[in-house]
Amino acid sequence: MFFGTFDHTIDTKGRMTIPVQFRELIAEGAFMTLGFDHNLMVMTKDSFNRLSERINAMSITNPTARELRRQIFANATSLELDKAGRILIPQFLRDIIDLNSGAVIIGAGLYFEIWANQSLSEHQDQIKSEELDNERYSTLELSL
Repeated sequence: MFFGTFDHTIDTKGRMTIPVQFRELIAEGAFMTLGFDHNLMVMTKDSFNRLSERINAMSITNPTARELRRQIFANATSLELDKAGRILIPQFLRDIIDLNSGAVIIGAGLYFEIWANQSLSEHQDQIKSEELDNERYSTLELSL
């Protein structure tokens, strides 16, 4: 499981070191795609395959399903760790989310997210509200 928050840098070639505790989880390879909040999502091969199956089971006549297919598959790339524990983030994905030299990696359970520092800060400012949290999460079943 991916959890925790980590600050990292990206070199001029677009390589970023992955936290040590995440490396074993993606050692067999992973997929990166555009996230839903101006970020990137990195999933294990198994998680990405399960997501792909669910998306591919959706009707191609549904415009929302077609848009989801485009977002996930058109922006997806396979990843491999190099010997130094780094991944290469393609330029087109860095451009989409305005990712330059600084990044934040956030564990999200079955996947992890990569955020540009400024985008994450703006996102966190937008969602800081106890009232909104109560309303936002009230419909989710979170009992243990």
